[in-house]
Amino acid sequence: MKIAYILFDKMTTLDFVGFYDAVSWLKILKAKEGVTWDLCANKEEITDDRGMTIKIKHVCPDLSGYDLIFIPGGIPTRELRYDKEFVSWIQSASDVQYKVSVCTGALLLGAAGFLKGKMATTNPSAYDLLTPYCTEVVKARVVRDGYTFTGGGVSASIDLGLYFVESLTNADVANKVQKMMDYPYYRSGSLTNVFMPNE
Repeated sequence: MKIAYILFDKMTTLDFVGFYDAVSWLKILKAKEGVTWDLCANKEEITDDRGMTIKIKHVCPDLSGYDLIFIPGGIPTRELRYDKEFVSWIQSASDVQYKVSVCTGALLLGAAGFLKGKMATTNPSAYDLLTPYCTEVVKARVVRDGYTFTGGGVSASIDLGLYFVESLTNADVANKVQKMMDYPYYRSGSLTNVFMPNE
């Protein structure tokens, strides 16, 4: 599984890191073969909303070569969804199997057309902004619709990461990762906001 983490200036880093940390354990524990990831952006260096700078090796790569794209949130998503060049880049992932977002990253999935006909969630402060892009905004911490996974606000990234690990493997692996992360709040099998239409 080849993962593209799509980052941008003024993003909220916990949106990214919670999922990143959980899913990286798939490789560390050898729970799934061939897990790799790239940090991608539209420039060689981005600075998050707290001032942390991250170097980027993959500038606007063709996203069609990945198995999963992940988009975090942050205040800039509200403007980036109208940035034709940025959205066009995301649209190069149209054939990518897994599309994942946390917080207002869902606005970018929506702007790219990836939430059409789907249930999704986002940060509670942005439910109204997400409404035009999907069939229904589900007020939940984690929502899965087919191969599209969306998480709520900020720390929901951890829950989404653990749920994604469980979805690819099983509850035992997810529970092991949960213990390694010392995160006691995830409950395997408790997620009810799952929609699996015929695809």
